[in-house]
Amino acid sequence: MAEAGVLETMPRTMTKETELKKELEKLVKTILVEEDYREEVTDEATRILSVLKELKFKKSSKVVDNTVIPEEFICPISKKIMNDPVVLATGQTYDRPFIQRLINEGQRTCPQTQQVISHTFLTPNHLLQEMISKWSKERGVELPKPVVDDDADRVYLKSLLEKMSSSLSDQKEAAKELRLLTKRTPSFRALFSDSTDAIPQLVNPLSPGRANTHPDLQEDLITTIFNLSIHENNKQLIAENPLVIPLLVESVGSGNIETRRNAAAALFSLSSLDSNKLVIGKSGALIPLIGLLEEGHPPAMKDAALAIFNLCLVLENRVRAVQEGAVRVILKKIMDCILVDELLATLAILTSQQEAVQEMGLLGAVPCLLDIIRESGSERSKENCAAILHKICLNDRTKWPAVMEEEKANATLSILAEHGTSRAKRKANGILKILTRAASITHTL
Repeated sequence: MAEAGVLETMPRTMTKETELKKELEKLVKTILVEEDYREEVTDEATRILSVLKELKFKKSSKVVDNTVIPEEFICPISKKIMNDPVVLATGQTYDRPFIQRLINEGQRTCPQTQQVISHTFLTPNHLLQEMISKWSKERGVELPKPVVDDDADRVYLKSLLEKMSSSLSDQKEAAKELRLLTKRTPSFRALFSDSTDAIPQLVNPLSPGRANTHPDLQEDLITTIFNLSIHENNKQLIAENPLVIPLLVESVGSGNIETRRNAAAALFSLSSLDSNKLVIGKSGALIPLIGLLEEGHPPAMKDAALAIFNLCLVLENRVRAVQEGAVRVILKKIMDCILVDELLATLAILTSQQEAVQEMGLLGAVPCLLDIIRESGSERSKENCAAILHKICLNDRTKWPAVMEEEKANATLSILAEHGTSRAKRKANGILKILTRAASITHTL
């Protein structure tokens, strides 16, 4: 895609520039010394000045697809546009892989200023990265693929994890960097699965029972765990560490809302493995997750709802969820029109528990379910409502009259039995059969 840039022909350019300057010097002397110099001398001097000006501009730029890249977008080491600009201790900006490699090799001076660097921590230059991204999109310029240097990344990861046993300021600094790297760089997430020591080192600053002592540090580390959990090979590794699940459970219940949300998201991500569902359920996670759902912070509620759903795919966790009050909280949210699709799916799973079905009936679920079947535009919601209502009708005949009245007034179930999904049709027909039997029994009596 990229044409050979002018920076790659720098020696040739510098030779030409030197020759032009010498020629210009002769012409200027002629103009200053000789009174009757020819007009062509000034024309030539003007031409050379123009060429020198163009060369200077090209020296400070690089060209990609005939588009001049601003000088500040170019890494001083690689001479290419930066993918991951970071600021060195001296204030100079470089592309991370290239400056990191020099640091890993032992260099402790800034390549541009030659100053000795006071520390090796690299600060992301978010503003410059946004500028580069915006510039490339506006001009249709495809940025080069990021350079992946696994050896350099391993060394850097090791140095960051070592800071987790250092001073509080070092811990906070390293935690912010780990949060950023694990969010943006899949290859960096994968490095954790190569070491059994990485996870214990990561959570070292968080003491069980006092995880929120330093809320900003807690947020960055819990978010890092969430980022790591996205990588499939990390899921079991994280869950097997005896400290991580308890720390996540604690953080769902205590910490700022971002920490609590990301802890719930991490539990949801980890619970995609069936073996982890049991471990998380036994850890007492459902109590704070149900509490977070009930509290009502919109982004956090969804993460909590998804985690509860995943955990309840295992029978043991359904029993726990019902015992911890999940039915009441979930039904209240549905009645308030909050996360209806997601929560109906969980409520449908919980109907495998007799206690849950009875509780739904007592809490007024039937009118709510019938309203959703009649009014909702979501086929998924209608289907789950029919499944829940079918269970209630099988277990509690006192709810039949209300369902009969709805059917007489609006033919709600008949319409669903004709136009719903295959599962919805099956459940609606099942309810209609129950109502038909009930009517015939009443008629006989």
